[in-house]
Amino acid sequence: MDFGLLQKPLLHVFGHDVSFLGIVAFVIWFSIGVFAARALQSDVFRRFLSRFKIETNLIAILTTILSLAALAFFTVNAVNAAGVPLSWNAPLPGVTLSLFQIFLLIALLIAVFWISSRTKRFLFNRFLAKSGLDRSLQYAIAQIVSNVVLIVGIFIVLDNAGIHLGALTVFAGAVGVGVGFGLQNIASNFISGLVILAERPITVGDRVEVAGIAGQVQHIRARSTVIVTNDNITMIVPNTKFIDSPVTNWTYGDPRVRFRLPVGVAYGSDVNKVRQALLAAASENANTLKDPAPSVFLEKFGENSIDFELVVWSSEMSYRPRRYRSDLNFAMEQKLREAGIEIAFPQRDLHIRSGVLKVQNVDAANRSASRTDSSRGENAR
Repeated sequence: MDFGLLQKPLLHVFGHDVSFLGIVAFVIWFSIGVFAARALQSDVFRRFLSRFKIETNLIAILTTILSLAALAFFTVNAVNAAGVPLSWNAPLPGVTLSLFQIFLLIALLIAVFWISSRTKRFLFNRFLAKSGLDRSLQYAIAQIVSNVVLIVGIFIVLDNAGIHLGALTVFAGAVGVGVGFGLQNIASNFISGLVILAERPITVGDRVEVAGIAGQVQHIRARSTVIVTNDNITMIVPNTKFIDSPVTNWTYGDPRVRFRLPVGVAYGSDVNKVRQALLAAASENANTLKDPAPSVFLEKFGENSIDFELVVWSSEMSYRPRRYRSDLNFAMEQKLREAGIEIAFPQRDLHIRSGVLKVQNVDAANRSASRTDSSRGENAR
C-alpha cells in the first residue's frame, strides 16, 4: 500500500496542508471528545460527584462545564493532529488569554462554586448547628456568607486571570443600563431575596400562602423561593411576591392556629345539647389543643337555622388545614346525629290569608293524562 497517497495534501486550511491521515486523526480525536463529553454527563458520573456531598444544581453545572471543556480539549488536539498547529500557550485572536489560561479559568471558577457550596453546608450543618440560634436564622447566615464567598471568589479568579475589574467599568455601565430595562425583574428578585434572608418574614419549613399558592417553604434562593404544596407539587415563586404582596405565614412566631367551623341546626333544637356535641367532636380529635380550650359560640338566629361556630386551636395541623377541617366536620355531623339534632337546610313557609289554594300532584296528573291518551289510541284502532 502506498502511504504516500495517504499523506498527500487534500485540503488547505489556514495556510496549512491537511492530508487524508490528518482527516482520519481529526475524526478519531473528535470522536473521543464526543464520547468523553457524554460520559461526563452520564448518571454514573453524577452519582460519583454526589459522593462528595455536592448539591444537585452544582452537579448539573459541573457536568455541563466539564463536558464542554472535554469536547474543546479533544477538538484542539484533533486540529493539531490534522496538521493545523494550534498552540495551547499562544493567545487566541482578539483575546489576551490562551487556551491553557481559559481552561485554568474554568477550573478555578468551578472550584469557587464548590467552595461556596461547601461553605454553606459547613456553616449550616456544623459550625452554626450548636450556636443556639434559630434554625432559620442559621440558614439565612449560611446563605449570605455563601453568596459573599462566591462573589469574592469570582472577582479574585478574574483578576488573577488578567481580566482586571477596572477595565470592566464601561461594561458595568452598560450592564447597569440593561438592568434598568431588561434585567430589572432579575435584579428586583435578587434584592428581594436578600431582604427575605435579612428580615426573615418567611423561613425554611414555614407554611405560607402568597399569590394564590399555599404550601411549605423548601428553599430560599437568590431569585426565587421553592414552595411544595400539599399535593406534592413544587412551585417556584419569585422573591418579589413576598415583598410587594400580602403573605400569610401560618407558622410565623407562634405555631398555634385558630380554626373556626360554622354549623347551623334546625329551630327547636336544644342549644345546650348542640354545644356539648360540638365540644365533644373537638376534644376527641388528637390534634386539638387543650389550651386554649375549644369553645362554641351561638352566632345568630338565621332565616332557616340557629347558627353556631366551633372555635378550636391546633399547632400541628397548620400544614394540613383542609384535612383538619374535614375531620372535625365529620365528627360534628356524627355527634349531632347521635344527639338527635337536625342540621338545618334552606326552607320556606307559605301562609295563605284568604281564599282556597288547589294543590295538585304533577306526577299523578301526568300519569292520568298518559292513560287517557292511551285509551283514545286504542279506541281509534
